[in-house]
Amino acid sequence: MVEQAARAVVEAIVAKAPGGWSEAVLHCRADAGSTSMSGGYVSGEGSGGAHLPRLWTEIRPLIEAVLQERGGESAGIEIRIRPSGEYRLVACDDAVRRVTGTGRGFRAVLDAGHRVSRPGMRQEAGTAGPAGDPELAVARFRAYMERRAAILGRREELPPPATPAAIDAAERELGHRLPADLRALYLLADGDCVGREPRYLFQGNTWLPLRHLVTARSGYGAAEPPWSGWGLEWDAVIFDADPAETVRRCGGHPGWLRFASGEDGNYLAVDTVPARNGRPGQVIHTGRDHDRGPAYVADSVTSLLGRCLELLDRGAYEKEDDHLELVEPDRPRNRREIVGSIPDEVRPALQAVHINDADGLVDLAPLAAARGLRRIHLNRSTTADLSPVRDLPVEALRVRLAGGDLTPLAGHAHLASLGLETATTPADLTPLRTVPRLHGLDLAEAEVADLAVLSELEGLRYLALTRDQWGALLDAGRTPPGLAAACLTDTDATLDEALVWAARLGLDAGEVLRLTGSLGAGDC
Repeated sequence: MVEQAARAVVEAIVAKAPGGWSEAVLHCRADAGSTSMSGGYVSGEGSGGAHLPRLWTEIRPLIEAVLQERGGESAGIEIRIRPSGEYRLVACDDAVRRVTGTGRGFRAVLDAGHRVSRPGMRQEAGTAGPAGDPELAVARFRAYMERRAAILGRREELPPPATPAAIDAAERELGHRLPADLRALYLLADGDCVGREPRYLFQGNTWLPLRHLVTARSGYGAAEPPWSGWGLEWDAVIFDADPAETVRRCGGHPGWLRFASGEDGNYLAVDTVPARNGRPGQVIHTGRDHDRGPAYVADSVTSLLGRCLELLDRGAYEKEDDHLELVEPDRPRNRREIVGSIPDEVRPALQAVHINDADGLVDLAPLAAARGLRRIHLNRSTTADLSPVRDLPVEALRVRLAGGDLTPLAGHAHLASLGLETATTPADLTPLRTVPRLHGLDLAEAEVADLAVLSELEGLRYLALTRDQWGALLDAGRTPPGLAAACLTDTDATLDEALVWAARLGLDAGEVLRLTGSLGAGDC
């Protein structure tokens, strides 16, 4: 059954092939309920070409045949086809969720239970008391509603209040107490939505009822898998810093209680677990547009209401029909991209630098002024001296290095992710042995003096190498002992090759189905 179904897929791909193609590749991941496909035609010069035709009619029988023969619930399938009509199919089941194709070769998850600790979880906790005042919050809320009514020419109906028992039950489910000022507001009204009509009271965000506050909680654990959502860019797990150290540097935290929604994936949340200089109950922005870290809004819901009153006083609102929306001036963003070269004067609050296409060697010395700098990325740009990085809290570094000298990184207390490309001289990895928090390393674009040093990096959890580099490392038996995920970066790698590679890393791929065949001359 598999051979017959595979032949139908191959025939459909060959029939729609463009002129001058040298190979067609189909990648498919499927289970009983869903299917995803990717791939395309490769031109004679080896470059990418046209996309594959729609294959849903042909691919489903193949999936069903593979699942039936393998007896599994999911399958990963790769088919490679030559203009001669020759084809090769590789299908696996157990490894489909552990060995996956990417835009850059294949990734293998070796330890599915491993989680990368977030910087925010290591931050010093705040010790200050809450800034909110429940009595003042209630007074401001009532004044706010009165002012809105005067502008709209009518009073806005709100839901009945939540009961103390309902609030207590919500807090038990959340595992955190609501700030006293927010709790006091819920004793006035259980959110701002009546029927299906929200009032958007909090700066364009609808105030959530208790039941939705519980389900919308920012319930990210203390850490997340390194391969979920960030692909191969391990430096993408670095979160923007808060120079004032009021909010933890995380993408999410169970102690961030989302109480208002922009209905666009973004939320206002009360922060019950602030960083060193924060206040419990402070208000932050979280959600879709804040995956690199939250944005500080106010020290409390009480202050947020004061801000709402201030905006009304200034006329900073828009009235449309029966709705009133406050207009908050845009807040400046901390991240900055520099194209070309680093200026002589660098802002102290700078947190991230991305340099593109610089002429000549990039001098990193001016960055010493950015005492909160967390990320440096030199894209198609080269530096010869990493000394300025030594005393900066940089956590993610991606550079092209002339001279190969990594000595300035020795003992670096913050560096977590390093992507290295060498320009002239092979790099000596020895200094990395003393970098305590280094967990991600990409050397695919680097020439390395001695790859065996990698076996001494006990804290390394992710490693990206080419097939030649992996071959040398595995042949020597010097693989880092604690790898949780790895990347084979060659874009021409096949699934069969990736499964063999993953098996050498210790991943049991289960039984693999391999099938070769050829169309007749009249079918090509």
